Amino acid sequence: MAGPQYVLALDQGTTSSRALVIDASGTVVSVAQRSFPQIFPQPGWVEHCPREIWSSQSGVVTEALAGADLTERNIAAIGITNQRETTILWDRETGEPVYNAIVWQDRRTAEFCDAIRARGDAPMIQAKTGLLPDAYFSASKLNWLLNNIEGARQRANAGKLAFGTVDTWLIWKLTQGETHITDVTNASRTMLFNIHTLEWDEELLKVFDIPASVLPQVVASSGRCAVTKGILDGIPIAGIAGDQQAALFGQMCSSPGMAKCTFGTGAFMLLNTGKKPVTSKNQLLTTIAWQIGKRVEYALEGSMLMAGAVVQWLRDELQMIRSSAEIEALAASVPTSNGIVLVPAFAGLGAPHWDQYARGSIVGMTRGTTRAHIARAALEGIALQVADVLEAMQLDSGLALSQLRVDGGASANNLLMQIQADVLGISVVRPKNAESTAMGAAYLAGIAVGYWKDAESIGKQWQIDRVFEPAMDAAERRRVRSIWHRAVDRARDWELHA
Repeated sequence: MAGPQYVLALDQGTTSSRALVIDASGTVVSVAQRSFPQIFPQPGWVEHCPREIWSSQSGVVTEALAGADLTERNIAAIGITNQRETTILWDRETGEPVYNAIVWQDRRTAEFCDAIRARGDAPMIQAKTGLLPDAYFSASKLNWLLNNIEGARQRANAGKLAFGTVDTWLIWKLTQGETHITDVTNASRTMLFNIHTLEWDEELLKVFDIPASVLPQVVASSGRCAVTKGILDGIPIAGIAGDQQAALFGQMCSSPGMAKCTFGTGAFMLLNTGKKPVTSKNQLLTTIAWQIGKRVEYALEGSMLMAGAVVQWLRDELQMIRSSAEIEALAASVPTSNGIVLVPAFAGLGAPHWDQYARGSIVGMTRGTTRAHIARAALEGIALQVADVLEAMQLDSGLALSQLRVDGGASANNLLMQIQADVLGISVVRPKNAESTAMGAAYLAGIAVGYWKDAESIGKQWQIDRVFEPAMDAAERRRVRSIWHRAVDRARDWELHA
């Protein structure tokens, strides 16, 4: 080893790629971030260029190391966390993608998923995968690629194509095509992986008409699984987790009954349920939280498709604010939303509704409605989605949550976090280190190579920044949520009647 050692976390998100250099105390000593283009070929379609994903991610790695005056010899391990479900298909020989990455938000396969439900396959799919048939997950996206890109199915059947979620693509590039793997958390989001047997499932492959030859090998979330070549050389890749599972680990929600919500492009709440998967009766997802060694832990998840993206919409499309940070002061300039409800169903509704035909709506407007009222209603809409999911989680798990740990970019918005505590009726706890997703990937990697001893020792690094206590009484909370549910009912199934 040469000089001080650090862990490098690669955080490949929906709108940007980031790299963070982290020391043994859990301090981020260097960070670099680069945005990349979003591609919208048709309404409801969302794509990324896989080459842009790689170039942005490799670029920030170089920047982050240079920012800390380090080389690859100072890196003990790499941890990778990534936007989940986003689907990439590429040529095994050339490494060239056959098409753009189809992003998790993409809805082009909604009718295909409807047909699967109509055929009666949904109970079998949920029993094996913990998921509900929806265009959100990778399987239907991969089916679309095989059926709609000229020659793709024939090449796949001949073993010439490789499928991967974004973690798999990055590892392929980092190892110059030598390693084709994913971890259990990302595999559990494809709708092709049996979360009980921890294997790709033949019955599911048949339902989605996917040849097994395209699939990566599945590995644990924490463990040496590959070694880098090229821009970085000789570094063990030792941690892999989808972004939400990584955030759960980074928030140290390592015991059953602990929950976190990440406010990113969407909002994602996960509840640690321990060593046994809990099947949801309330439209939540059962997912693998992580695998460390042979130990697998599970979580209940509620995925809300639009959170921070609502603020981006107000900024970019309506031009109501110049920067995302401005929304807090604008929304705080009025005491209430004055009867306005904004349902952020721009890409359909996720948990617990799972209505892919819902569309965004603003109801209750009058001539007295101002942009400040709409801004406040936007924040309330984000928080009220989370309240619906928390209620479903408590019903499924039988656990009464006393606090919700929060992270992600929008968790810095104090007004949103206070609104969140009010509509939940429990404490909302924000940590000092807001980099929960990247920290989770780093911790998983560091544990695997002995950089950190175990989760218990890491837990001592977790510190509170601020606790938001509910200030709304129970009667007002019920009234607000009742109005919200009326508005949600008006947004549901909108596209079916368009």
